[in-house]
Amino acid sequence: MSDYQLIVIGAGPGGYTAALQAAKRGLHTAVVERREVGGTCLNRGCIPTKTLLHASQVYRDAVDGAPAGVHAGDITFDLAEMFAYKRGVSEKLRGGIHALLKGARVDLLEGTARIDAPGRVTVTGPAGESAYTADRLLIATGSVPVRPPIPGLDLPGVMTSDQLLEGSDTLYESLVIMGGGVIGVEFATFYANLGCRVTLIEGMDRLLPTMDRELGQNLGQILKKQGVEVLTSAMVQSVEQAPQGLTVHIDQKGKEKAVTGEKVLCAIGRRPCWDGLFAPDLTPETRGRSLRVNEDFQTSIPGVYAIGDCVFGHAQLAHTASAMGEVAAENICGHEAHYCEKTNPTCVYMEPEAASVGLTEEQCKAQGIAYKVGKFPMSANGKALILNGGEGLVKIIAGAEYGEILGMHIIGPRATDLIAEGALAIGGEMTLDELIDTIHSHPTVTETMREAALNAEKRAIHTKN
Repeated sequence: MSDYQLIVIGAGPGGYTAALQAAKRGLHTAVVERREVGGTCLNRGCIPTKTLLHASQVYRDAVDGAPAGVHAGDITFDLAEMFAYKRGVSEKLRGGIHALLKGARVDLLEGTARIDAPGRVTVTGPAGESAYTADRLLIATGSVPVRPPIPGLDLPGVMTSDQLLEGSDTLYESLVIMGGGVIGVEFATFYANLGCRVTLIEGMDRLLPTMDRELGQNLGQILKKQGVEVLTSAMVQSVEQAPQGLTVHIDQKGKEKAVTGEKVLCAIGRRPCWDGLFAPDLTPETRGRSLRVNEDFQTSIPGVYAIGDCVFGHAQLAHTASAMGEVAAENICGHEAHYCEKTNPTCVYMEPEAASVGLTEEQCKAQGIAYKVGKFPMSANGKALILNGGEGLVKIIAGAEYGEILGMHIIGPRATDLIAEGALAIGGEMTLDELIDTIHSHPTVTETMREAALNAEKRAIHTKN
């Protein structure tokens, strides 16, 4: 008889969710974690960055309150207190996860796991080595920041997001960010809000290249208005020490340029993290650095499953891992469950926020899908005007013949919350007509989605068709 029916390796959003789901289904479950519960998202990613972004936005709102009739003098910020605020939020949420695991009778095994064989795990922790057996194993070990082999990336002052989030008591005078994806854009927003001179470098022709092209282009313009220098189609060649910090050498469309900053953030991407997880004679099937799994999230090793950032072919997002964890746990428990990524949103917590779900225009063209587009500017929405002066837009992509919602892309106030309507519409196979027939309360930013649907059908009321 095994020690456990399921051992989950990794207590991030995917791992602890899977463990709780399995325990609720009656499985005797343990979860192994070598650092803090909550994983990257709670401790070195989503929650810390959003906490800091909120703090910096409170400061900016106070400084820029004059248009709303708010005049405040001698506005200052304390960076050390901001980072302490960030730590406090993470600690509170970690405590919640510990309570959930305890309440579900999930054992937390502290230490580093090694899979010796199917159903056999050794955990090396503070008390030494302990061996455990389980009917099933689930890998949820996540990912870590990438440091590509670019000369100079090992210099002092070149940081990853993990190191940047450790905090500093003083604001950097200038910061060069390599990578214009979600991580780079969010850190650019935080530091620019506080008055740091930020340069953002992206190798593709626009920021956020995995999102809708129009969103990426618009966000680049918004960041420029906020004082960020945005360099696209720019490839980093090297980093070298400079008298005033670090100089980053780039190639931008065949022209050599150099940008200097006090510090450099390498935010080029993340790679799956499962180094040393498998015994030498145990080799799972992989695709590059990622583990290959089937639709039930089983690896090529019998009885071993995997979810989240460490598996191939899926977005590296916390809510992606959580959804996978629920599905994998259901399948392990013998209940049929399926994972569908078409309702999986991507969110960017800059100001204004950006969010995207479903297909982009480029993807529709590549797949030969006939489509139509509806747009509505935030400048024509009363609540958006109140909140941020009406900056942003909503864009809906729908099937040309039946009007089924294929994609929704938003820039504007509360976009990361609004995108759930687009995900729900796609998941429910709703049409433009059904979205239009749904009454949206006034005055709210949600009205923009109905207006965009009206525009797609050439029935717009508050904008031109």
